[in-house]
Amino acid sequence: MLKIIGAIVAVLAVIFLFLRIKQQPDIAIEEAYTPLKVSSPAFGPNQAIPEQYSGDGMDISPELNMSELDRRVVSLAVIMDDIDHPLMGVYNHWLIWNIPPQQTIPEAIPKGEKVSTLSGAVQGIGYGKHRYRGPKPPFGSHRYNYHVFALDQKLNLEASAKKADLLAAMEGHIVQYGFLVGEYPGK
Repeated sequence: MLKIIGAIVAVLAVIFLFLRIKQQPDIAIEEAYTPLKVSSPAFGPNQAIPEQYSGDGMDISPELNMSELDRRVVSLAVIMDDIDHPLMGVYNHWLIWNIPPQQTIPEAIPKGEKVSTLSGAVQGIGYGKHRYRGPKPPFGSHRYNYHVFALDQKLNLEASAKKADLLAAMEGHIVQYGFLVGEYPGK
């Protein structure tokens, strides 16, 4: 019996190590850009994300504020990732782009491919499929990174786009970039 348990543990350890090697890294921006300060009245940098913005609460997006947007900015894009996923490394929760340039992205962005309240901004396919999907880690505390990109154009992407598609479309068009990391302890 002990040999069987040992064999199962060994197989699980190999699978776990394989998955850790295949993990997705966090976003790395390699082009030159002007830093963008991103903040939220809901939580500060590296502070706890309130439950209402999680899958355990109302599951609504938090308000995001940007300071000193460059006059060349034509649109904004947001990517929100769990950066502590135990198997994937980074797990995408939300994608939205073609937000008009503005100092504040309001909280509680409605579900759906097109967001009429944001001049037709588009939500792609992340964890929440065309919507914000807040933190809800299966166990332990996870960090969540809200990446904000200020772009020199609107993006011609279908709502079926995923994170890799959005990153590729933004390449060469990032004027400013900033992020806000929050932590959610889970239940």
